[in-house]
Amino acid sequence: MLRFLAVGLGNTAFGYSVYVLAVVAGLTPQLALILQFVLGVLWNYTLHARLVFSVNGWTRFPLYIGAYLLIYTINATSLRILLAEGIGPLLAQLLILPFIVALSWLLIGRVMGFRHVGRVR
Repeated sequence: MLRFLAVGLGNTAFGYSVYVLAVVAGLTPQLALILQFVLGVLWNYTLHARLVFSVNGWTRFPLYIGAYLLIYTINATSLRILLAEGIGPLLAQLLILPFIVALSWLLIGRVMGFRHVGRVR
């Protein structure tokens, strides 16, 4: 669990940094979010697989992508709602992050297999 939290913190920092840099560079918030998720899914899978769940290879990657598509859809919808309420793009995404992190913990844990943490395959 501690490894999942530590990796999650790193993944969240990476993803939010990509988002912020993209918005500051002039991308719309939704395009920045897409970029964040595309880069994040590869980065996050590698760290989750190796450091948290001891999963070798890419066999769970399709399910991982599916989980991330659901997470992205919820994030994008939430972002659209907050932007429509007049909240700036950086603050809006920052407000959404705690919910996305909790959702990620639930979905990624199921996809990667919490019950197998620490076992090498």
